[in-house]
Amino acid sequence: MNKRRTKIVATLGPASSTPESIEQLLLAGLDVARLNFSHGTADEHRQRVRLVRDISARLGRHIAIMGDLQGPKIRIARFRDTQVMLQRGQPFTLSNTHSPDDGDEHIVGIDYPSLVQDCNPGDELLLDDGRVVLQVDTVDEHAVHTTVLVGGPLSNNKGINRRGGGISAPSLTEKDHEDIRLAAELELDYVAVSFPRSGEDIEVARKLVRAAGSHAWLIAKIERAEAVADDEALDSLIQASDGVMVARGDLGVEVGDARLVGIQKRIIQHARHQNKLVITATQMMESMIASPLPTRAEVSDVANAVLDHTDAVMLSGETASGKYPVEAVAAMARIAQGAEQERITTRSQHRVGQSFERCDETIALASMYAANHFAGVKAIISLTESGNTPLIMSRIRSAVPIYCFTPHPTTQRRAAMFRGVYPVPFDPKAYEPTDVSDSAITVLKNSGVVEPGDWVILTKGDSYHSTGGTNTLKIIKVE
Repeated sequence: MNKRRTKIVATLGPASSTPESIEQLLLAGLDVARLNFSHGTADEHRQRVRLVRDISARLGRHIAIMGDLQGPKIRIARFRDTQVMLQRGQPFTLSNTHSPDDGDEHIVGIDYPSLVQDCNPGDELLLDDGRVVLQVDTVDEHAVHTTVLVGGPLSNNKGINRRGGGISAPSLTEKDHEDIRLAAELELDYVAVSFPRSGEDIEVARKLVRAAGSHAWLIAKIERAEAVADDEALDSLIQASDGVMVARGDLGVEVGDARLVGIQKRIIQHARHQNKLVITATQMMESMIASPLPTRAEVSDVANAVLDHTDAVMLSGETASGKYPVEAVAAMARIAQGAEQERITTRSQHRVGQSFERCDETIALASMYAANHFAGVKAIISLTESGNTPLIMSRIRSAVPIYCFTPHPTTQRRAAMFRGVYPVPFDPKAYEPTDVSDSAITVLKNSGVVEPGDWVILTKGDSYHSTGGTNTLKIIKVE
C-alpha cells in the first residue's frame, strides 16, 4: 500500500464550503483545511470548521485546520470608479491625507501613514503583486510622489511592497487579535502569522494565542525580504515558530522572481535541520482556477517542492474560489505521489555529520537510520503525547511510513500535516505496560500495514504522561 507522504493544504472559500464539496476535497486527498482570515466572516469560518470536523469524523480521517491571519498588508485605498489605468512615465501620488474613496489616475489614499517615513527617492514600489511598478521621486510629510515605470490597470485596496523589503508595519493588527480569539474558540490546530519580521513577532503572536486559551502551533509565513536577508534572520524566525510557510507571493515581489526558487530550497532545508514543519505555498496550480488540468510548469513546481522534502504543498484560490477545487486537490495528490517514486526521496544524509541535542531527538533520528538500513522494517510506531518525536523522524527522507500513536485528538489532527506521518488513535494507558508494544503492532496488523515476518520499529517513553520523554527504541518482529 503506497501512501502519499507529502501532505496537501487547501483553502476553503465560496467554491468549497458546502458539505458535498468538503467531503469531495477530503476524498480527493485534503489533509489540512486552511481558513483565510483575509476573507469571509467569523460565522462562515465557524460553519466551515463544523463541517470539516463532522465530515472527517464520519470518514475516519484526521484533518488539521489552520487559520491564516491577514497581517499588516499595506494597501492603497479606493478609487472613485473602482479602477484606473496608469500609463508608463506619468506622475502618480500616494497620499495619507487624500479621501480614501476618491482616488483617480493622479492620486490615491493609503492606509499606512508610515509609508512616507519608509520611502526614499529612487525606491521602487510594487503594487498588486508587482503588476504595477512606481519609482519614488520625492517624499513630503503627507505623500509619496512617484513616476510610473510599469503601467496597467490598478483597482481598489491593492497591496504595496518595496523592492528589497523594508516597509516596517508591526506584525499583528487589531483584526489579527480578533481572529486569534476566533482561532481559540474554534480550537484550530495551526495559526499562520503573516509578514513577521523576526522571531520576536512570532513570540508576541504566541503569547496572544496562549492568552486566548489556544494550544495551536504557530506557522511563520516567510514573505518579507528581511526574513531571508541572511541565514541568521531566517534561522531566528524558524527557531521561534513551530513551522514555516514559503509564502511566494509577497516574498517573490520583494526579492525578485529570479531568486525565489533558490530561497525556497534554502528555507525548506533550514526548517528540516531545525526539526520544523515547512509548507510551500502560492500559485502552485494557479491555472486550475479556470482550467481542469495543470500546466507542465505547475506540475514541475509541485514535484520540485516534493523532491525538496517539503511537508505540505498548498492551494489557495484554486480551491477557495476556482472552478475545479476537487480536481486541483486530486492533481496535487497525483503529482506528489509520482515525485515520491524517485529514489532521491528515500535516501538521506540528513545531519549525518552533526551532534544531536536531546534524548528524544536522538531516538527519533536513530529510528530512521535503522529503518532505512534494515531491510525488513515495514513501519515505525511512535507512541507520543505531543507528536514531537514523529515530527523529528519525518525530517529524514525515507519510504518507511511513520505511525503517530496518540490518545489526544489535538495531536492526531496536528500530525496530519507532518510529511510521511499517519495518525492512529491509541491510548497506552488502556493496556498493561507489558502488553503495550504487542497491542500497538496488532493495530497495524489488523489494518493490513504489516504481516507476520515483518519488522517494526517502536519508540516510546518510560512515562505516557510527559512530553519530550521518548527514551526507548525497540525493533520487533511481527509474530
